[in-house]
Amino acid sequence: MSEDLRAELEKYLQSLNIQTTCVEHPPVFTVEEMMPHLQDVSGAVTKNLFLKDKKKKGLWLVSARHDRQVNLSDLAKKLGVGSGNLRFADEATMLEKLKVGQGCATALALLFDRDQSVKFVLDRDLVEGGHEMVCFHPMTNAATMGLRPDDLLRFLKETGHEPVLESFTSD
Repeated sequence: MSEDLRAELEKYLQSLNIQTTCVEHPPVFTVEEMMPHLQDVSGAVTKNLFLKDKKKKGLWLVSARHDRQVNLSDLAKKLGVGSGNLRFADEATMLEKLKVGQGCATALALLFDRDQSVKFVLDRDLVEGGHEMVCFHPMTNAATMGLRPDDLLRFLKETGHEPVLESFTSD
């Protein structure tokens, strides 16, 4: 299934004339597992968290640099959902909304959030930090795709996901 979704994503990116680079690797479930496979990749590697707001039932996808600390309580306050109200969403919700499962959360899956019900939080450093590329899973955790920060912003705009830019501190 993920191969079809990946092909659909790649076709969509091509339709926007977005150039990407891709590194295939064994399936990985953590940033730590992934890093050894990305030694030759220039650019910022991301970690992605799929969250839900306990009170308002809102869904959030957070993409941050892999070496940044994401404090859910602080983030909840910044987003105005109230401290302690952000939790990891379950896999069934992620599959339904983004068509990806555990270990595969990615900003690129916002292509499949057709009703724009997932709000997107982006680490400001990824688009303003001077990175040549920003890297995400392309609908599968057996590959990592890099695209230029400007192209990422264009992709988000085209899919109707205006990012909320936040700053995260280093680990």
